[in-house]
Amino acid sequence: MPSDNPLLISRALLAAMGTRLFFYYQDRVPQDTAIVVVSNHRSFMDAPMLMAALEKPVRFASHHYMGQVPVMRDVVSQLGCFPLAAPENRSQAFFEQATQLLQSRQLVGVFPEGGQPMVSKSLPCKVGKFHRGFAHLALKSSVQNLAVLPVAIASTKEFVNAGIPLRLLQAIDPSEPLFDQSGWHPMVVYRRANILIGHPFWVTEQHREKYQGKQAKSVVSEITDICHGEIQKLLHYGCR
Repeated sequence: MPSDNPLLISRALLAAMGTRLFFYYQDRVPQDTAIVVVSNHRSFMDAPMLMAALEKPVRFASHHYMGQVPVMRDVVSQLGCFPLAAPENRSQAFFEQATQLLQSRQLVGVFPEGGQPMVSKSLPCKVGKFHRGFAHLALKSSVQNLAVLPVAIASTKEFVNAGIPLRLLQAIDPSEPLFDQSGWHPMVVYRRANILIGHPFWVTEQHREKYQGKQAKSVVSEITDICHGEIQKLLHYGCR
């Protein structure tokens, strides 16, 4: 069984920050099975908030540079995150590590928008285009009774600090093109947010059979579009 430390640390962090969270549809969280958790992403607080909502530790894939900075590396490690590898090995390392976690019936968290919303002033209740890596993971992993769970983080009160100069982050991780620009990495701090859990998408053997054939592209698109649409819908209600 995975350690509950990331969940306990997440709860303590949110309590210390005084963030007010409201959880919806927690009964939709599958029990005693492997789950790929997907969510919109704007803040360093997203991973702790999702763990608090799901009431389970979640192993999140985090940005490569987070594993390069000594203090940050310790923080993400305590939260159970696994930083992505350097670009040349990123895809293979991600699939291998995430599959091992799913095979041990752990929850793996993915932010399909990537890092773009983190370095730009994105709107609280908008979700960007999804990368499809999480759908490939769900289909490739061959884990039985696997659910893909979309979750929406709807911020209703927040403040934004300037954060860290992007040029400084580029010095730490020159491989990241998002850092090759002037300006600052904003730090979004939630004061109040709604966390809404969507309907799980269960990956069946029929989906995996399609993934091996000519319909591979369509089944990947199906999972990606369903999760993106579910999060969009939840954000619409959560931001009211």
